[in-house]
Amino acid sequence: MSSSSWWRNHEGILTTFYPLFLGQVVSFVRALISFASSLVANLGVNTPLSLSFFTYTALALVYGGIMIYRRQKLQIRWYWYALIGFADVQGSFLVNKAFQYSSITSVTILDCWTIAWVMILTWLFLGTRYSPWQFFGAAVCLGGLGLVLVSDAKASDGSAGGSKPILGDIFVIIATFFFSMSNVGEEFCVKKKDHVEVVSMIGLFGLLVTIIEIPIFERKSLKSVKWSAELIVAFCGYAAASFMFYTLVPFLLK
Repeated sequence: MSSSSWWRNHEGILTTFYPLFLGQVVSFVRALISFASSLVANLGVNTPLSLSFFTYTALALVYGGIMIYRRQKLQIRWYWYALIGFADVQGSFLVNKAFQYSSITSVTILDCWTIAWVMILTWLFLGTRYSPWQFFGAAVCLGGLGLVLVSDAKASDGSAGGSKPILGDIFVIIATFFFSMSNVGEEFCVKKKDHVEVVSMIGLFGLLVTIIEIPIFERKSLKSVKWSAELIVAFCGYAAASFMFYTLVPFLLK
């Protein structure tokens, strides 16, 4: 059997399992991001914006460099990318901040709250329609997330793995709203235009926003940081995992 015949016979299976496999890879990378951010918090460093700074810098340099090499002009108005970048930075800031108060388990689970926000925003702005079973599945997810909130609310003594678990949970839920705006905007742009442009602009505007916000919110925290080999590895690991995450997500959305 020729390779073309084999592909035709298995194309349906491959096209079905490819997004499933890619989704699992993205989930694994997301877990690495959470682990690195939690490690930084456990080391006593409270610099959530600075943690994201290196990610946005890498995205802007690598994908922006590709755009410059192509001599490619923007296909979507810059201010849309500015809004996506701003929302993405706020989401990253809040979810990284949440690790200061709540456990990595609670933060990672509650990060799935993005599903509900995305369904609402895509239904309102992209015209996406969902089946009753999809709404039922989302309702089951929200029910489980509600149980996490109840569990953390009862663990006010810090036994849930954080000093103020319910405060950390609130940060995550607010973060997921910003992430949903970023994800919906990214999905719209990726399906209409080039993913290289989308990722490079998220990196560029994310970098600009963090440069503005770091002196405002983290100047004192950065001065008190005692750098160690473990902390540097955690920062580098977060940047590498985040770079991979932003690289893979457009393919999954597309």
